Amino acid sequence: MPGFIAAYAGDTLWALAAFLGCGVLLPRASTRTIAVLAMAFSVAIELSQLYHAPWIDSIRHTTIGGLILGFGFLWSDLACYALGVGLGMLVESISGIVTREDRC
Repeated sequence: MPGFIAAYAGDTLWALAAFLGCGVLLPRASTRTIAVLAMAFSVAIELSQLYHAPWIDSIRHTTIGGLILGFGFLWSDLACYALGVGLGMLVESISGIVTREDRC
């Protein structure tokens, strides 16, 4: 993969997955609510990377813990999260238009 995509695609997809997860858990919530929850969750996880205690670092050193919690805080990750959540909103918006047209 090109360096730019390799560096930022993972965090963008992670936030998109958070958006999808919030949507699955709260199917009746508005797209805006889902987006706010997904962004808040993503930012909270990123901020948790500023905290380093032996117990949480031992979780981070497992495969699943590293994938979910990450390892180090990066400002650029916040931009990737916004992009991922924005993509989720865009897809939901487009699919909502298609769904409404199909019902007519």
